[in-house]
Amino acid sequence: MFTLQPIQRQGVYTKKIIMKLIVSLSVMMLVFLTLASCAQKTSDKSLGASSQQKGKQAILPPADLEKLSEATFASGCFWCVEAVFESVKGVKEAVSGYAGGTEANPNYEQVGGGSTSHSEAVEVYYDPAVVSYETLLKVYFASMDPTQVNGQGPDRGRQYRSILFYRNETEKAAIDKYIKQLNSSGKYNAPISVEVAAYDKFWDAEKYHQNYVVINPDAGYVRGESIPRVKRFQAQMPELIKPERKF
Repeated sequence: MFTLQPIQRQGVYTKKIIMKLIVSLSVMMLVFLTLASCAQKTSDKSLGASSQQKGKQAILPPADLEKLSEATFASGCFWCVEAVFESVKGVKEAVSGYAGGTEANPNYEQVGGGSTSHSEAVEVYYDPAVVSYETLLKVYFASMDPTQVNGQGPDRGRQYRSILFYRNETEKAAIDKYIKQLNSSGKYNAPISVEVAAYDKFWDAEKYHQNYVVINPDAGYVRGESIPRVKRFQAQMPELIKPERKF
């Protein structure tokens, strides 16, 4: 009986240590999931005055935008998609926002929380004399997993679904042709799950989301997800990348 007591105590101590480890790991996982989500609780105040001012300067004046062609893409977190397209030669501006739903004036909490039918999306303004719509399609598919349903990477839900919005039949034909080509290429182990939809309305996201990756390079999600995603794309198509936007 005397020799069993230390063993029993050791068992109790071991259980306590194991429980502490489990609790610590659970806390670490919760922190990781919080940082690895595009739907973090973010506000203008949390970014600081300098970041707010930079964000306000990110979008070109309407008169300049009207001179350019437009294309709209959804593929997971709009911070990532915006950073990808803004690094491409010929793209003059990329604006984060919401599209694909029916609700008017959606905001970040509503869309990120899944309470609307919208998806996070990006409006791309480009010079067709420098980069074609067909090339932008290749950029889009090279920067994501087109077989993932309702999400990209850690961002899951209909609000992160991938959608190609076409403005005319020429764009739709280009989309259909390229998707057919990818499906028959054997590159992917599953069929392309990207939705194809007629463009209707695009709602600009709040100003603090614009140019988010460049302005907030040290944010947890940006370091862990956005920048690695942009780097993976840029490694595949280096000839298209603006030198000043290379990560």
